[in-house]
Amino acid sequence: MVIRVGMIGLSDGNGHPFSFSAITNGYDDQAMADSGWPVIYDYLKVRTPDEFGFGDVQITHAWTQDPALTGKLCAAAKIENAVADARDMKDHVDAVIIARDDWEAHAPLAKPFLDHGLPVFIDKPLTLDPHELDYFSMFLESGKLMSCSGLRHAKELIPVRDAFESLGQIKCIDTVVLIDWVRYGVHMLDAAFSVTSARPISVGRNPAHHDSFTVAMDDGSTLNIDAIGVGPKTFHLSFFGDKGRITADLHDNFSAFRATLEQFFTMVRSGVPTVPPSDTVIIMKTLMAGLKAEAGGAHVRL
Repeated sequence: MVIRVGMIGLSDGNGHPFSFSAITNGYDDQAMADSGWPVIYDYLKVRTPDEFGFGDVQITHAWTQDPALTGKLCAAAKIENAVADARDMKDHVDAVIIARDDWEAHAPLAKPFLDHGLPVFIDKPLTLDPHELDYFSMFLESGKLMSCSGLRHAKELIPVRDAFESLGQIKCIDTVVLIDWVRYGVHMLDAAFSVTSARPISVGRNPAHHDSFTVAMDDGSTLNIDAIGVGPKTFHLSFFGDKGRITADLHDNFSAFRATLEQFFTMVRSGVPTVPPSDTVIIMKTLMAGLKAEAGGAHVRL
């Protein structure tokens, strides 16, 4: 039996509807080349056919806020049904992916599907509204909602996890990423929390011309996140312990996205969360605390 999935997008600068759909359905070479996402096309075309698809899963419906974009998405990723209103797919799919990273749009788009009992994946960051987070939490716990950065599942973090205990007592984790605290700092939080069991207790803003934050962790270590704005592709993490250090540069988007989708489809089949709900909640609270620290100039406790 095919698991029918609806794809909802698009937000500025975020091509996840194209990449997620192509990884699931495969893609039409010419239509993807003409889609306006050359970076995505370049990393898709070097993969082998066996790296696409999830057996019983198919993206069958799509909606974006622009019918022309929806048409490009459907052509590029072999999606049969373009809908005029996202809610039109509600009775025709078994799950939904909201592949937009503008968090303000998430609750209005997701609520009709969650309230209808459908499993939903929501791109990061889930929400920066405490009331929306309360609403989403029950669906995270019940295995009806998954939300995370794909970099939580980056293959470059596997050797870091394997070596982590050998580092001894962790003193600090230093990370550098592009853009800003909200849209890209979340990548570093998800990636770091997939390695360390320490969790945040407070967040402070550092004096810098870019977004720079220090997160105090409950094991006495610090997690430093520098979001440097515009620059060369950078998703870097360094872990420093009293017995060693290890670094990781995350660059294989395809593998990270594929692993994330696989985790979501596993949740759809089983009804069991595959990302700890508490991680999603505390990451959102950390982002909110950072914004408060930026506004108030002091460390903010979660």
